[in-house]
Amino acid sequence: MRKIGFLLFLLLGLWFAPHLHGQFMVDGRLRDILTREAIAGVQITCDASRDTAYTDSSGYFRLGPLASGSNTLHVSSPQVAAPFTESFVITNHDLSLDLWTDRMGSAIDIIQITDVANSVNWMRNVEGMGIYAARKCEIIDLERVTGNLATNNARQVFARVPGLNIWENDGGGLQLGIGGRGLSPNRSSNFNTRQNGYDIAADALGYPESYYTPPVEALRRIEVVRGAASLQYGTQFGGMVNFLFKEGPQDKKFQFTTRQTLGSFGFFSSFNSVGGKIGKVSYYGFYQGKRGDGWRGNTGFAQHTAFGSVKWQLSPRIRLGGEYTYMQYLAQQAGGLTDAMFARDPRQSIRERNWFQVGWNLAALTADVSLSERTKLNLRNFGLLASRDALGFLGPITQLDPGGQRDLITGEFQNFGNETRLMHKLTMCKQPAALLLGARYYQGRSTNQQGLAPSGSAADFTLLNPEQPEGSDYVFPSRNIAAFAEFVMHPAPKWTIAPGIRWEYIHTAAEGSYQVRRTDLAGNVIYEATIPDAQQRSRQIVLGGIGTAYKPSGSLELYANVSRNFRAITFNDMRVVNPNFRIDPALADEKGFNADLGFRGQVGNGFQFDASAFYLYYRDRIGQVLMTDTATFQYYRYRTNVSDSRNIGLEWYAEADFMKFGAHPRPETRLALFTNIALIHARYIGSEEPAFQDKWVELVPALNIKTGIDFKHKLLRANVQWTYVSQQYSDATNAISSPSAVEGIIPAYQVLDCSMGYTWRWLSLEGSCNNLLNHRYFTRRASGYPGPGIIPSDGRSFFVTLQIQI
Repeated sequence: MRKIGFLLFLLLGLWFAPHLHGQFMVDGRLRDILTREAIAGVQITCDASRDTAYTDSSGYFRLGPLASGSNTLHVSSPQVAAPFTESFVITNHDLSLDLWTDRMGSAIDIIQITDVANSVNWMRNVEGMGIYAARKCEIIDLERVTGNLATNNARQVFARVPGLNIWENDGGGLQLGIGGRGLSPNRSSNFNTRQNGYDIAADALGYPESYYTPPVEALRRIEVVRGAASLQYGTQFGGMVNFLFKEGPQDKKFQFTTRQTLGSFGFFSSFNSVGGKIGKVSYYGFYQGKRGDGWRGNTGFAQHTAFGSVKWQLSPRIRLGGEYTYMQYLAQQAGGLTDAMFARDPRQSIRERNWFQVGWNLAALTADVSLSERTKLNLRNFGLLASRDALGFLGPITQLDPGGQRDLITGEFQNFGNETRLMHKLTMCKQPAALLLGARYYQGRSTNQQGLAPSGSAADFTLLNPEQPEGSDYVFPSRNIAAFAEFVMHPAPKWTIAPGIRWEYIHTAAEGSYQVRRTDLAGNVIYEATIPDAQQRSRQIVLGGIGTAYKPSGSLELYANVSRNFRAITFNDMRVVNPNFRIDPALADEKGFNADLGFRGQVGNGFQFDASAFYLYYRDRIGQVLMTDTATFQYYRYRTNVSDSRNIGLEWYAEADFMKFGAHPRPETRLALFTNIALIHARYIGSEEPAFQDKWVELVPALNIKTGIDFKHKLLRANVQWTYVSQQYSDATNAISSPSAVEGIIPAYQVLDCSMGYTWRWLSLEGSCNNLLNHRYFTRRASGYPGPGIIPSDGRSFFVTLQIQI
């Protein structure tokens, strides 16, 4: 605690450091009010001083020094629909401005200019090609995040999004595992995960797991939409997460950025990007390579990710784009631990022959068409070719690896889709309104084989009998057709109503065979059979919802919404052969609804908040139950429709920038305290099985807190963050423990992280320490890879990053 006190003392000392008065600087950002994208290459001229600047790739500009008093900005560029001017006043401090315009040709009267202190962390009613009125929507601006970006540290990246439970599987940020409002974090499968607006999961319907996580160093922002997100983004309960990449500067033909990171336990990351604009063509691309030995033994990894994007402004009203993403990684799996092993030494590993590899190829073609000043069309075509292979010994962690042949699960994913959106803006009752129409077609084909692989310890992902593997051999075709409509209107100037409806056709199938094998405690086979299997499920669903909001003032909003949700069973629900895991053959789809009631806004210049309550009802919720085999007396997890469940929660986010308070605000300095709290009460209800009735829903911590201090003074920035997550259960029977360590309590844990950074012209130096107090904890108990058993989280680690941009 002395270290923490010293750091806080240092921050306060910098806060009260002398400040030079007299001449003042003005900076800000220019963005498109429809897409929220930065507009680069725009000339900004100050009338009083004739000082001129050009916006960079992030829309940023800086003018000065300027004298106090009234000033006028002149904004002009072919990138903007029409030149415009805006007035502002400098009193006795530097000033930051937020400029909004529409470069597609809409009316100039929508241009706004505000102090950036009034910017908020949620999305506007109509933004880009989406409607977000009266919804729970968060924006993560990566330019404001001071943290360990090289390892995609989710605790720091998602610190301002309430209610997220995070699984920590590895120290390199290879996979993102987040779950909201009491839903499983397993590979973020309860979210619809997107990149630049299109799907990135293995199979959006049958296998919505995200083995690929976009590198945070390449992102400009992350959008998180919850609750009523099902109306625009399809059948899920958790919501939508959209990762938006940076773009090349519009005022340069070429810009190069390199970030080199060294860290504890042999970690090294090299991130390199290029971008620019040549004529009507803009481009951006990057390569990231990273490796590490891991905090535990047998946890080394190597990852390679590359991305390229080209956008062509064919005409003032038509923009075409193409993108390609490649990702590949190989990681050794240390396996799980029992409770006793974790207590003795959480860094140990008794699995050295387990491996995991992933290959991801994503492509997208997009078109943005301005049909008129009020009507815009967006087309997204996307496709995926990917693979995932898991190799090793799957036996309980209580058994030593006997050597010999290993088990291999290999999967290939092929899918493509199109999502088309039409946005039309109109006027009703003398108030602005907007209509969104959309259609989606999606087709996938996944294959899964499970069988024996070569012995030894090498990462040899070869099936010994690919024509007839010993475990299972399946093809999973899927098809989805959807149409949706949403409308936002204002019956009165302060009142918003946003109804929506979505129709879905979903077809999933499984064709193949699987082998059933039972052994006694000595490992002798007592039953074995190969069973052919064919399943098909087609269904049509109508999802409806409505939201409403009322603004008692321009900066405060009361909002509420309710929407229906649906989630189809996945391929893993249909068939996986795992000695620790079995599946109910009568498994059914999940249904339910989400409801939100919240109050958010700003008070003065320095305080913003979002306080909300939610109700999530799950019918026929799929869960995992601890059971005992009647023949072998071995424990296993049984995946079935456990019961209905009810998740009720309170989510609170607040941030206060003390530098914005008082009669003399200091915009060049930021000292902000943020707090993110979620309280969730989640129970199984309406069950005829006493083992489930009124039990706590698994993977739901009752209390989840993230709080911290952000400090910035001119070129220096720092962050200290504390995370606390209360106790949670890992299965629906609320087992306290089990011999396999697959079931049991996940104890409460707390983690302290701190980061600092300094930027001077083209050079940046960053440093961070994760888990500063070296707390021993874990976030999950795995039934299969990367377990089975307890998966320990990393101890204290240090990282330093050098960035050069030219």
